[in-house]
Amino acid sequence: MQETPESKVEDRNRDLDADCVQSVQEALETEDQARLNELLEPLHAADVADLLEQVGNAEREALVRLWGHEIDGETLSELDEAIREPLIESLPERVLVEAVRELDSDDVVDLVEDLGDEQQLRILDALEAEDRVDVEAALTYPEFSAGRLMQRERVTMPQNASVGEAIDYVRSHDDLPDQFYHIILLDSTEKPVDYVALGQLLSSPRNVVLSEITEDSFRTLKVTDDEEDVAYLFNHYHLISAPVVDEQDRLVGVITIDDAMGVLDEENEEDMLRLAGVNETSSLTDNVARTTKSRAIWLGVNLITAIIASLVIGMYAESIDQLVALAILMPIVASMGGNAGTQTMTVAVRAIATRELTASNALRISGREITVGAINGLIFGFLMAIIAGFWFGQPMLSVVIALAMVFTLVAAAIGGILIPIGLSKLGIDPALASGPFVTTVTDVVGFLAFLGLASMILL
Repeated sequence: MQETPESKVEDRNRDLDADCVQSVQEALETEDQARLNELLEPLHAADVADLLEQVGNAEREALVRLWGHEIDGETLSELDEAIREPLIESLPERVLVEAVRELDSDDVVDLVEDLGDEQQLRILDALEAEDRVDVEAALTYPEFSAGRLMQRERVTMPQNASVGEAIDYVRSHDDLPDQFYHIILLDSTEKPVDYVALGQLLSSPRNVVLSEITEDSFRTLKVTDDEEDVAYLFNHYHLISAPVVDEQDRLVGVITIDDAMGVLDEENEEDMLRLAGVNETSSLTDNVARTTKSRAIWLGVNLITAIIASLVIGMYAESIDQLVALAILMPIVASMGGNAGTQTMTVAVRAIATRELTASNALRISGREITVGAINGLIFGFLMAIIAGFWFGQPMLSVVIALAMVFTLVAAAIGGILIPIGLSKLGIDPALASGPFVTTVTDVVGFLAFLGLASMILL
């Protein structure tokens, strides 16, 4: 039966859902290759990669055995690093060669940079000689740099060329990148000086000179620029692509928006994991031993901070023995302080990462956060004073917890904003180290304020 346009659209819109995963697993159990091909063929490469990550090791091996000849380069580049290397090792040589050769140079670099030497060599051997030189050259640049992120494939024209010449050039060359957004203009020394968007190119008369229809957003990146800085520039200036130059300002590659947004996505994910005390390389595909090790480190740090807080409580053991209400109300003070500190810390860490929190506005932002902490402390201190008064019938206990709530939430705001700023100034990633310090500050100040005030006023 001939495939209709409607059926093609339906296939392209097919997503990886729970029913699809279950059907694939059933096809793997019965080794039904025809059914497996029917299920997987319409899926996008990213969905195939998700499927490979969701199934277990045995099912993954069966899938590669039955359908591995269909795995392409895009699927490999979408795979989680934890399962990429063993999967590459299991692929037949012919499949690997075909998959790697269809990728752009930046995708190949991303594919091989975290692999072992043996697997790196296997992929490099699969490349054409020219492509291999490009990839090996990219691997000489620092890790997490623009040189690693860029692709060598680009489209260039002399700045005095016409629109018609550019269109004819694009139409007559079959070695251009599969996707590109700008034609980079070069001066007489082959240095990039501007670029022209494809939309502007196609909407201009053929006799117009390219230098007359350039965009204001043009800027170049150095091969040694940190990829975080690259992603920031793309996001801040709404770039779609940007040329990359070497130390002599010669064009060596181009970075496109998909790569820059990939970096931003990775940075956001890393910050979320680090704030939770989880290693940024953690993945659902990790084994038990690796997951346990990565989490145990920060649990150990948290244990130390908890012991410090317990020592503070121990200083007031006699007060707690004399007034049981203190033991009942302590968790409320600690919980409110911890949550307030986490709120401020999360905002601060994110603002530092996006460069919204800078030296010029740090004092103003800190003042705002401390004011917010004080206001919330007054609001919730008043509420807890009423609750404690009805609960225990001791007016002075209401005063104690109200004052403690104000002190704790102000301390949480101070710690939540100043600790990330201080760590950043010291060159330490605030997302990685802020959590334990902020927790310690809020717990210690909260317990000191509550129990200290109780000892002075009530006992």
